[in-house]
Amino acid sequence: MDVLWAAEGALTAREVQDALATRELATTTVLTVLGRLERKNLVARTRDGRAHHYRPVASREDHVAELMRDALNGAPDRGAVLARFLGSIPPDERDALRDLLG
Repeated sequence: MDVLWAAEGALTAREVQDALATRELATTTVLTVLGRLERKNLVARTRDGRAHHYRPVASREDHVAELMRDALNGAPDRGAVLARFLGSIPPDERDALRDLLG
């Protein structure tokens, strides 16, 4: 996902593989992972000639926000979870959150 989020546009599996050049991955492995990400609705695939191009469905920030909502929804005591979270972040981030809340 990091490669797709960092890209200016949609990428082919080969372009994703090239971006991950520090790891020796087979094209079939990259295609398998992209297919799984597509089934989870994390990426969208479009056909351009013989190649498929992949792009993230949501931004990294939207994805992380969704994960945070899911975590809160799974907690029996949301207030306690939020209090623990606020106690675990640095003061400058707490200040930024306070400013966002108005």
